[in-house]
Amino acid sequence: MNSDLIIIEPVLTEKTNFLREQDAKTYVFKVHRKANKLMVIRAVDSLYNVRPVSCRIINVRGKTRHNRAVSRASFRRGLGRTAAWKKAMVTLEKGQSIDAFEGA
Repeated sequence: MNSDLIIIEPVLTEKTNFLREQDAKTYVFKVHRKANKLMVIRAVDSLYNVRPVSCRIINVRGKTRHNRAVSRASFRRGLGRTAAWKKAMVTLEKGQSIDAFEGA
């Protein structure tokens, strides 16, 4: 699988910003559902030219929604679900960082 297909997008929240600002920089990405730890480490290495030390992967369940939107003005009764996705937390070596995130 191609590195561009493995890493879908970064997850930018207050919690992930706190993880990035620590000594051991940890970056969080939304990754492909079939990706494993080795694939994610290789993809981060090739895309951002940094050396990952470890990778943790979490399967995030989809949430249940009780009303689904039909249009901007109305809702339809019933149950719906958001999509399930996979999250990867990649820790880099000391002194390394990904420059694309530092300006965000």
